[in-house]
Amino acid sequence: MDDKSAVSSGIDPTQPHPARRYNYWLGGKDNFAADRASGDELQRLFPKVRLGALANRALLRRATQFLTAEAGIRQFLDIGTGLPTADNTHEVAQRHAPASRVVYVDNDPLVMVHARALLNSSPEGETAYIEADLNDPESILAHPVLHETLDLKQPVGLMLIAVLHFIHGDGAAQPIVRRLLDALPSGSYLVATHATSDFGTAEQQALYQQLIAQGKSDVWTRTQQEFTDLFAGLELVEPGVVPASEWRPEPDAEIPARSDINVWAAIGRKP
Repeated sequence: MDDKSAVSSGIDPTQPHPARRYNYWLGGKDNFAADRASGDELQRLFPKVRLGALANRALLRRATQFLTAEAGIRQFLDIGTGLPTADNTHEVAQRHAPASRVVYVDNDPLVMVHARALLNSSPEGETAYIEADLNDPESILAHPVLHETLDLKQPVGLMLIAVLHFIHGDGAAQPIVRRLLDALPSGSYLVATHATSDFGTAEQQALYQQLIAQGKSDVWTRTQQEFTDLFAGLELVEPGVVPASEWRPEPDAEIPARSDINVWAAIGRKP
């Protein structure tokens, strides 16, 4: 999509957007100059940031496989889905359970344009899309498309992959997660990943806080404890809260240094 087409679709190509920057780091082409500039600047300051994005994407694949193949989940609510790339949630889920149903939610019009064009469900399952903001969980939970696609009386896999760190403020993410989980029945799962500064040096942590204060980064990092608190009341699935690359890695996977990933990950089951 060129800049002119983007503007006509309600997209501002002059402002970087997390979904498009993430797409750039993953090697995609659905991004604009502002997204690439933002990505390059963060990568200049934190050279391993792309490794974290790749590890996060790989975690999504493994977590979705766990939910379908081991936990028996057949419904997914994926909020902050980002731009389509290889092994999207419904593709992994329907590979293991063709009747799986997935609702994607994102607040970027470009994501919705591409999702509707590219994310085709299996004949047995269903895939739907909602344009909404995680900061307003009520708008997601009340959306008719959600209720047309998913049965909220049956367990749901709530996927919050690399999206909660765009909710700024100490303690600001927890009530949103709690509201979403309250709407889901027993046996549902929360899958979440979150950027962290825990593994950075004191100098790196100070630099990052400066970037946030200057508005040069839209990612609000959280500590391991703050991330773990998001799973309060849930039963953590082994191995618990670990860097994304260390959550049930493939047997032959090379595990990078934690300072190269800087992403916490966990899965919890609602009793």
